[in-house]
Amino acid sequence: MGRSGPAAQGADAFVTLLSIVLPAYKVQGYLRECLDSILDQGFDDVELIAVDDRSPDHCGEIFDEYAARDPRVKVLHLPQNVGLGEARNAGLAKAVGEYVWFVDTDDTLTPGSLDKIATALREQAPDVLMVDFERTYPIGRAKRSGLRRTLAAAAGPNGADLHARPGLIKTIHTVWNKIVRRDLLAKLDLKFAPGWYEDVSWTYPLLVGAERIFTLEEVCYAYRQRRQGAITRTVNPRHLEVFTHWERAWELIDLQGSRADPVRPALFARMIWHLMQTVGNDDRLPPNLRKQSFLRTAEMFARYLPEGGFAPPGGADGLRYRLVAKRSYGLYAAMRTALRVQRKARGAAGALRKDPGEGRTRLSLFARAYYGLQRRLPLDPNLAGYAAYWYREVSCNPAAVEQAARRIAPHVRGVWIVGKDASVPAGTTHVVEGSRAYYRLLARAKYLVNNVNFPDFVRKRPGQVHLQTHHGTPVKAMGLDEQYFPAGEKHNFAALLRRSDRWDFSVSANAHSTEVWERVYPCAFESLESGFPRNDRLALAGAAESAAARAALGIPADETVVLYMPTSRPEPLALPPFDPATLAAALGPRGRVLVRGRLVPGVDSPDPQVQDVSGYPVVEDLYLAADILVSDYSSVIFDFAVLDRPIVLHAPDWAEYRAARGASLDVIEHAPGPVTRSFPELLSLLGDGGAYADSERRQAFRDRFCAWEDGHAAERVVRRVFLGEQVTPPRQLPPR
Repeated sequence: MGRSGPAAQGADAFVTLLSIVLPAYKVQGYLRECLDSILDQGFDDVELIAVDDRSPDHCGEIFDEYAARDPRVKVLHLPQNVGLGEARNAGLAKAVGEYVWFVDTDDTLTPGSLDKIATALREQAPDVLMVDFERTYPIGRAKRSGLRRTLAAAAGPNGADLHARPGLIKTIHTVWNKIVRRDLLAKLDLKFAPGWYEDVSWTYPLLVGAERIFTLEEVCYAYRQRRQGAITRTVNPRHLEVFTHWERAWELIDLQGSRADPVRPALFARMIWHLMQTVGNDDRLPPNLRKQSFLRTAEMFARYLPEGGFAPPGGADGLRYRLVAKRSYGLYAAMRTALRVQRKARGAAGALRKDPGEGRTRLSLFARAYYGLQRRLPLDPNLAGYAAYWYREVSCNPAAVEQAARRIAPHVRGVWIVGKDASVPAGTTHVVEGSRAYYRLLARAKYLVNNVNFPDFVRKRPGQVHLQTHHGTPVKAMGLDEQYFPAGEKHNFAALLRRSDRWDFSVSANAHSTEVWERVYPCAFESLESGFPRNDRLALAGAAESAAARAALGIPADETVVLYMPTSRPEPLALPPFDPATLAAALGPRGRVLVRGRLVPGVDSPDPQVQDVSGYPVVEDLYLAADILVSDYSSVIFDFAVLDRPIVLHAPDWAEYRAARGASLDVIEHAPGPVTRSFPELLSLLGDGGAYADSERRQAFRDRFCAWEDGHAAERVVRRVFLGEQVTPPRQLPPR
């Protein structure tokens, strides 16, 4: 590891150039992306102080995983949750770098940024280095901040301080775009105070105390604009804590004596501007606290008004300042109302210019009216509507949940939604898509369970509970990630998020799935990391169940059965070469190849050792009947692994597939067994009498992805959703 800087302790001890402090709390969906953005830059003169702020999700485990394979990562597990400010302090206390950078763990660094920053730190030796950033959004391209001109104006061979460049006060007050000399923090005795807006009482005293502020115009930081979980988009009385932090900021600034005097007017203007951003923000303060916030701003105005007065700016901001100075809340409220009416009028005019049918599911007038009428009637608290695969069948996780509900929550009546041509098992209570009963069920059932999304016209009612079970562990890019790959689904991503906003619960088979779902569907659901309900049958199956599955398929007990189940390929990709008859011959006279996939070449082979099971209705029977699974990037590998039987990944086109379709997991790195890159290699492997049985890799795969599969996943889901119980699954593999 490269080192630089003066000796820390003794002649041979050197400090790291840069310590990056990474506090984490409930950011498991974004944490790997953050860590990879730092560690994958090939920059060694850095240490990562990873602070697990007693996060209730997988953040601590992710930190430990990265630390186990990278010595630059040092993990600090706090015994209790202390909040962002105190977590940063804890990380700072462990840092040894000349400079320290506090990075938020739901954000990322841009490629190459560490080399640029290191060059600036070594060549310029600043007290503070400020970098530019971009805002990234759930949908669409990133947008560069408006700091470019301000940072360019502050550039100079010897840096600047606030006396020379008071305009720097107007830059964003967050800590994550500032790399700071650690000695300066010690000199100023500057630590983070608890509470929201902790950046305020740290940043402004720091900038006043820094004598050499340099700026880097390059974009080095990607600031994620989150739909859920961001404090700036949370209506909460805690936004009043901004006043406490400004009071603390002034206390710390006053300790620096006359150094602060020349910049007091600019700091005062920034404070009033910032406080008014809170007073008038509908996304932050509850309406009943708005007057209190305004009057407290007026008190701050009077208390910190610089000697000689203050010249307010022009325009609406200047009018707000004058109203605050006079404590005229009535006039302020009237002005605010007028501005809101004006904005709504502009918004309505814009909406009229759009296609009035844009984004709506087309329903007949009768269907829309009938559904609307039913929505006015009371919910049935004991009614659940189930659906799977766009109403095509009765199967998958919803079927397993319904079966468990009949046993554990019998008071909940289950009704399935199916299409007109769907095959429905005998005795299944159901309604047909498009019927009156269909709209009535969607409108009045308290529980709606699906492994995909319900149509756009469905509007979630107060009191309704939507359970999204999903239908596989993700390997390919899903949800919002698909927008970045040429062969990803071309969703209307705004509509996709509106549909996903209906979810109350999201079932997850493993920690990987939980992380992915929370990132690619950034909505306010509760993750149910329970295992997959449909896999309960596999987890509890024994020899008798496997024998019955073989009998149902007409397979003798003494045959070696290979099940080939590849995932589909998006155009222009095609399935790699595969000849089931040749593979069957390689297995010997007691071998059989089951093929599930109508596009597989040779699936219709007349060879008696080849069996097309593409239309077989119960996929779990196929798993139970097979001795070996051959697949690729399909989620079936996670289900089959529950059986603890050999799995071979046949992946000749992994690079092409990943580039075109994207991947949420490097399935080759985590493969549950051997990986073949050509059909001859696959033939050689399977004809080699057991070389495919890589039990060590399979066990590691099962530990990571099947830890919840103990046969009780459906029960856990039913107890949480229908009975309201808090259920924690045991994190261990059941014996097989």
